[in-house]
Amino acid sequence: MPSAELQAALEAAQAAAEVIGGFYQRNLAIHTKADQTPVTEADVRAEQAIHAVLSRRFPGYGFYGEETGRHGVGAESVWLVDPIDGTKSFVRECPFFSTQIALMRAGRFVLGVSSASAYGELAWAEEGSGAYLNDKPIRVSATAELSAGILSTGNLRSLARSPQWRNLGQLIGRISRIRGYGDFLHYHLLSRGALDAVIESDVSILDIAALSVIVREAGGAFTDLGGGQLTLATTSALASNGRLHAPLMAALAWGGTAED
Repeated sequence: MPSAELQAALEAAQAAAEVIGGFYQRNLAIHTKADQTPVTEADVRAEQAIHAVLSRRFPGYGFYGEETGRHGVGAESVWLVDPIDGTKSFVRECPFFSTQIALMRAGRFVLGVSSASAYGELAWAEEGSGAYLNDKPIRVSATAELSAGILSTGNLRSLARSPQWRNLGQLIGRISRIRGYGDFLHYHLLSRGALDAVIESDVSILDIAALSVIVREAGGAFTDLGGGQLTLATTSALASNGRLHAPLMAALAWGGTAED
């Protein structure tokens, strides 16, 4: 039985989907934020819809939203929300965007909902209860060798400027296949066993917090590129089926960059 928190997160994701659906493919006005990322009215209204649901159900919880910032993040329980992760895809009328809702309790991410309404996928997980995609339980692959692995990459700008770029090139030469699905999609694919690992070096914790819970509950592993646990300051991601995690970290020998 889903917890009251998971039920609220799913309700909030549905509220956001209804808002987003009314704006998608409508040639929206686009504004550029200080960090040079785009934002539309759909982003703002979707986050407002999410906040309305979550604050009504759990008024004592903190809230960290992509558009409205941090409120009460010193609370033991904090919601992390990106109403449209993949706004660039959204405004170009590509279905590769999603709503991300995570719950952090005592510094640990314990619940995640990833709603890709235009793509037709809804994934969720709660610590200790497994991971689900469109109501079906999902599990990572059993691939145990890099030579048989499928890797997906995304957001690699800082990695491209680091000494580890050569290491990534050598790793690519050792694996079976490389793809660049990006955003929510490669994490959904990883969690259901369709690929084996994901590497990203330029992310916000709001992009990956919910997905990290889904990957972990599907039996996988999710850290930053150096193997560290995720925090609010995390800016890189290494997700895998678990069996390949140590070999991947060894191959990358990640040392970070000035941006990280």
